[in-house]
Amino acid sequence: MSIVLARVDNRLIHGQVLESWIPYVLANYIIVIDDIVANDTFRSQLMMAVVPSTLKLQICSHAQIAELCNNPELDKANVMVLFANPCSALQAYLKGFVFKALNLGNMHVGEHKCCISKTLYMDTDDLQALEQLARRGVDISAQCIPTDRVLHWDCNCCSLR
Repeated sequence: MSIVLARVDNRLIHGQVLESWIPYVLANYIIVIDDIVANDTFRSQLMMAVVPSTLKLQICSHAQIAELCNNPELDKANVMVLFANPCSALQAYLKGFVFKALNLGNMHVGEHKCCISKTLYMDTDDLQALEQLARRGVDISAQCIPTDRVLHWDCNCCSLR
């Protein structure tokens, strides 16, 4: 499997992903790893409805990661994987879904979250998950769309530079 982009974006599939990132990274397969969406037929069907027929979409829970990693259909696919938050990305990584880089797209404001950038709000759990991924060698950066400047994550000071 060739992971062309692993991305945290709490909106998962939306216009930026479909119109900007898919053509930029030449993905032909989208994987959403999210326990909530995987167990919500309505949300899963909505996502399937908006993805063009030229792309394949698979929505799975963290419990299905081993099965996902052994899927021969993915051997020749250019895969974009989407996570709703850094904790989900870390959980997938620890279960064997290994990626070299993680793009931070959008993480909306919420209770106990601090502003990291204009599109990223994080709480302690988010920061700890990113730190653990960075310690495992994952290159973390923030970039909403491909034409935006890349901001690299500095886990020493929990910020972007």
